[in-house]
Amino acid sequence: MSAIVLEQDIVHYEVLGRGRPIVFLHDWLGSWRYWIPCMQTASTSFRAYAIDLWGFGDTAHDERRYTLDAQVALVDDFFQQLGIGKVALVGHGLGALVAMLYALRYPGSVDRLMAVGFPMDENHLSPRLRTAPLPELADWLLAHTPTAETVRQDAGKTDPRAIQASLTDLSRFGALKATAQVTNACLLVHGQNDLLVETPRPEELASLPEQTHQITLEISGHFPMLDESARFNRLLTDFLALPSGDSPRNLQLKEEWKRRVR
Repeated sequence: MSAIVLEQDIVHYEVLGRGRPIVFLHDWLGSWRYWIPCMQTASTSFRAYAIDLWGFGDTAHDERRYTLDAQVALVDDFFQQLGIGKVALVGHGLGALVAMLYALRYPGSVDRLMAVGFPMDENHLSPRLRTAPLPELADWLLAHTPTAETVRQDAGKTDPRAIQASLTDLSRFGALKATAQVTNACLLVHGQNDLLVETPRPEELASLPEQTHQITLEISGHFPMLDESARFNRLLTDFLALPSGDSPRNLQLKEEWKRRVR
């Protein structure tokens, strides 16, 4: 277990590999642990970090730090303390929101961004995220598989107030507007069968800038990195292999990653 002290409290993280930095940010459910297969894939060429955000996993619980702004500040302070330079960011759900906000505020520090299960609008999120108990949410969203158990177990470490604070901020965030303003190469990934986050509508996809691309994985639910692990990791590898600054729309050259708009 690795940890640093930020604002006089513990922030937990794990790291694998050597090379350019890539950082994984988790969802409203779970913690860093479900990223392990992705970290192992990325660590062949990258130094892969996964962080527990404030109120999640083994990072400190303090409701004063549960806003989206505070979570972005955690990421920035983490980078500063560890001397991490230009980085690839991979965020999921809450982590996708934090990663998008970070890219908006510090575009020069981000090489590329993958946002998984990113809600294009606050109305794209199921109201059950705000009202259902965490064990019920986990049963609703997760298959009963060994890999999913890491999320189910770590969901019990979550401070529900951290979820509520992020949802309150989301109404002020303007997620669709944010995607239109990001200047970094940005890949949005959604599961076709996601019960928590609605897949983007055609008119929303049409508004995406040239450097942003969206891909839907048809078999996946809210956790495509678990539901279609091999395929998700191939997509991650292909995205990371793009030359710096290239639009992920170049992934369309591969039949497998063509956008499917219904």
